[in-house]
Amino acid sequence: MSTKKTTKTTAKTAATKTAATKTAAATTPPAKSAAKKTAPPAKKTAAPAKKAAATKKATAAKKAPAAKKATAPAANKAPAAKKPPESHAALVRRARRINRELADVYSYAHPELDFENPFELLVATVLSAQTTDLRVNQTTPRLFAKYPTPEDLAAAVPEEVEELIRPTGFFRAKTKSIMGLAKALRDDFGGEVPGRIDDLVKLPGVGRKTAFVVLGNAFGVPGITVDTHFGRLVRRWKWTEETDPVKVETAVAALFPKSEWTMLSHRVIFHGRRICHSRKPACGACPIAPLCPSYGEGETDPEKAKKLLKYEMGGFPGQRLKPPPDYPGKPAPPLAAG
Repeated sequence: MSTKKTTKTTAKTAATKTAATKTAAATTPPAKSAAKKTAPPAKKTAAPAKKAAATKKATAAKKAPAAKKATAPAANKAPAAKKPPESHAALVRRARRINRELADVYSYAHPELDFENPFELLVATVLSAQTTDLRVNQTTPRLFAKYPTPEDLAAAVPEEVEELIRPTGFFRAKTKSIMGLAKALRDDFGGEVPGRIDDLVKLPGVGRKTAFVVLGNAFGVPGITVDTHFGRLVRRWKWTEETDPVKVETAVAALFPKSEWTMLSHRVIFHGRRICHSRKPACGACPIAPLCPSYGEGETDPEKAKKLLKYEMGGFPGQRLKPPPDYPGKPAPPLAAG
């Protein structure tokens, strides 16, 4: 009986092992297939992750320019505060202060044409068109030596007058003007220069500018002389934006008492010829720089600006051969020595 039990037990054990082996063999392939089946989903999940990262980068890239555009207008929304427009009262105060400062600097300001009487001043002023006062002053001594009165000039030979005034340029047209005004003075005014603007502007070659030069400096009648220097400076100083000489005259006259008009004209013209030049003003040497709204248009370095000064301000001769006694500069040389 024991032998049979042993045999049975052995048979059972073998059967159990065989069954276990079969079971193990049966279970192994499904495990491998499960692994194969689960691997692809792992790859599939990695691709969406990459796509998600790429999407985030693209979104960030799109947002970046938008952020810059958003900040740019924000910076432009806060411009520098603009100064309020200057009131008329403030303009009058500033303009009159400029005049006072110029009066201190150019206490010797004067008409820069040499003359002995109203007739000489009238003729010299007509000749000064399109040339310098210096060139006129170098030319008129010979002219007035030969034709000292309106009667003399009215009876002159045109070709001889042309030759005398040739250095001033446009000598043919100017000859017609000065001989024409000489004849008008002889025939209509008894050989005397009239002291009224309405009479002066009727003379050949005489406009408001020339008339005010004569009235202010030969007759003591106040007037504003609007030449190229005067017009340029009053616009730089923002006294007016007008360009027409008559409108400039009216605008500036409203800022000052009548008694100041003639000397104001001299001071402004002096400043324009010596410091506030057309192309390169000497801003660094300007005595009214703190009052000038156009400061900085020219040279602001003081040493460089000093080199731009002209006439007596720069240590050079002036424009008159016979300057007034209080003139601080040197007389201009005659034409032969010029």
